Amino acid sequence: MHRDAKLTVIGAGPGDPDLITLKAIKALEEAKVVLYDALVNRQLLQYAKKAEQIFVGKRRGCYTYQQEQINDLIIQRATTKGSVVRLKGGDPFVFGRGAEEMEFASKHGIQVAMVPGISSCISVPASQNIPVTKRGSAESFWVITGTTKEHKLSGDIHLAAKSSATVVILMGMSKLAAIVSLFKKEKKEDLPVAIIQNGTTDKEKIGVGTVGTIESVVAEKELANPAIIILGDVVNHYNSLKRIKQQLNLELV
Repeated sequence: MHRDAKLTVIGAGPGDPDLITLKAIKALEEAKVVLYDALVNRQLLQYAKKAEQIFVGKRRGCYTYQQEQINDLIIQRATTKGSVVRLKGGDPFVFGRGAEEMEFASKHGIQVAMVPGISSCISVPASQNIPVTKRGSAESFWVITGTTKEHKLSGDIHLAAKSSATVVILMGMSKLAAIVSLFKKEKKEDLPVAIIQNGTTDKEKIGVGTVGTIESVVAEKELANPAIIILGDVVNHYNSLKRIKQQLNLELV
């Protein structure tokens, strides 16, 4: 085994290459190998010019590598080359399998470390002036995966639909109809909803409506994965700021 065998799992942030930590950049600069995912902004690879760069991303059911193959690749490269960086979108501990990969590496005698990233569940709504909590609107928030590893709707969404908290759903676009149906059953047709695609990037798109209208908004704006769904009164903050900006522009004209 290489004397410097180590796996560092890094959060790349939500998409904007500026939203990565200095600690992450330092780890990339020292890496011998970088295994990166589909949602990682490839501009970040400039910090790892000396490293072997391997794309291991998964998207829309297309798998360059199965998870077992990624695990084996981590061990093989760490034992032969030393420092391996696993670069993941958002934060690796928020639906990112970062913990699983660290456990696997550790069991094989590899040193492990983790560098947190800015999670898309908070930063993407914030990029569109949507807070996940706001005094008088939401005292807490749920962050839920829309689709479980069995490709079913998460049972936690049933509980979240009954709550007054903000609900942020990742990887939920394929289950949007079912999600909307759950909230309608709770008599929440008028609850504000925002869907943000490719958040914090130059390809960002947003659709805003209510539980009752959001499916037609998605169709009109052609929104698709990767996207985040935000349900809650906090979405009104986006609408109110938008109105203020429009009013100011009218006054300036």
